[in-house]
Formats: sequence, C-alpha cells, structure tokens
Amino acid sequence: MKSFRKLLVLPLTIVAFLGAVSVAKADPYPLTITLDSPFQSGLTGTTLDFTGTITNISGSLVNLGGDSFTLGGSFTSNDSGYVNNAPFTLDASQTSGGIDLFTITIAPGTAAGIYAGVFDIMDGNTIVGQVDFDIDVTPEPGTILLLGTGLLLLAGLIRLRLPKTKTLTVA
Repeated sequence: MKSFRKLLVLPLTIVAFLGAVSVAKADPYPLTITLDSPFQSGLTGTTLDFTGTITNISGSLVNLGGDSFTLGGSFTSNDSGYVNNAPFTLDASQTSGGIDLFTITIAPGTAAGIYAGVFDIMDGNTIVGQVDFDIDVTPEPGTILLLGTGLLLLAGLIRLRLPKTKTLTVA
C-alpha cells in the first residue's frame, strides 16, 4: 500500500504545479482581442488588414477610449478601422463581433524579416486590452530572381571546371 502512495505523489505534485501555473497566467486585462490573422506577410509597399473581435471578459462595463501601437521597423499604421467600427463601450461578457481594427503598410526599403508588434486598446492612459501580431516582410521577387540566376551561373561554372571522366569500354 505504501508503494502505491509513493506512485501517486509525483503525478499529484505535477497536477498541482500545472494548476498553479495556469492560474498565474490569467489575462490581466478586462478585454480580450482576438485577431483573425495575427501573423501576416507581404512585400514592401503592401498594406495588411488586421480584423478581429473584442470581448469583455470582466464583470463590468469597459470603455474603449483609444488605441496605440508598438511596432519596430519602417511601417505606417492606420487605426481608422478601430476608430470608425469599434463600440464606445462593451458591457460585461459582450463581444464586438468581427470588425476592421487596423492596417499596417510596409514601407519601401524595409529589410526582409519578421517584425513583432502590439496593439493596445486604451481607456485614458490605462491599457484595457492587448494583442500581439507579427509581420513577415518577404524579399522582392526581383531579389529572389537575381539570387536564383547567380546560383545557376555558379553551378554552371563549377560544372565546367570539373574534370571530365572517361568511360572505359571493355570489348
């Protein structure tokens, strides 16, 4: 019987630890923002549209006063979708429905790579909702074509310089 108790100690400890971790990761904001496509990619000059829903997970009315962005790199953000479409308030457990939240335009000359951003909904100076999004700037098609041409030329030069092997025929 004691060996059975010893076998139960480890699994019960793990379950208790995981339960404590999930409680610690509770959402600190009264609003949850869910983007339809939080990871988008495009070429320079492309405008990316971010749509989603806003849900009040608190037990009281929340004001949706304004918004802000944090995004590194050469981008232009436009929040007119949020300003024109979002409700002024959300009651307890209310959802906004699918709305246009913001657009991001990738400026010409932006280096290829993945850029992380944050969109905040504010009530005055207080953040009441936050969501992360990522933008993958892809290289221009001309750059890819140039790289491919260079690799083909390099392969052709290597093939020309390799010694030719002679095949022997046995009669």
